[in-house]
This record gives sequence, structure tokens and C-alpha cells, in this order.
Amino acid sequence: MTNQPSTGPSNPELGRHESDVISPMEAHGSYRGSDWSPERLMFHQNLESFADQVGLIVGLQANGKMSQDEAYAKIKKIWKGLKFTRDSLFDTSNG
Repeated sequence: MTNQPSTGPSNPELGRHESDVISPMEAHGSYRGSDWSPERLMFHQNLESFADQVGLIVGLQANGKMSQDEAYAKIKKIWKGLKFTRDSLFDTSNG
């Protein structure tokens, strides 16, 4: 008896195999807003990236690899980056 890797998708709904790797440059989900624009798509991707980074930071902090103060500072820094991106993509001066 040999252990052979599965040849079918691990999640047939997604059509992905266990060995498939998603590029960090790929959006995880698609933007389905009725107000679609290239700027909104870019912000959506930046928002997903922000969420991924926060998840990693929280995991590092929870496992004792980073202090709470360090985690807070890093999240605050990437939050400012996300805010800058939003402000540069959209006219937020009107409220």
C-alpha cells in the first residue's frame, strides 16, 4: 500500500488542488460592488492585503514572537498606509 497524493481537488467548489499555491499578488476574492471601478478594485485588493497582514501580526503576537506593543505599532503603521491609499484613490475631502 502506498500513500499517493490526491489527484482531485481538495475543494471541488473552488476547483483548486491541495498543492495549488495562490500568489500574494492575486486577489483572494473578487470585488462585486455595483459601483465597480479600477480604483475600487485596487482598494479592495489593498484591504484584503491589510487583513492578511493583521492576521499574521496577531498570530505572531499570540505565539509570543512579538509583544503587544510591537503588534499595535505594526498594525497602526499598515492602517495608516491603507488610509493613505484610500485617500489617494478617492476624493475624501467632501465628507
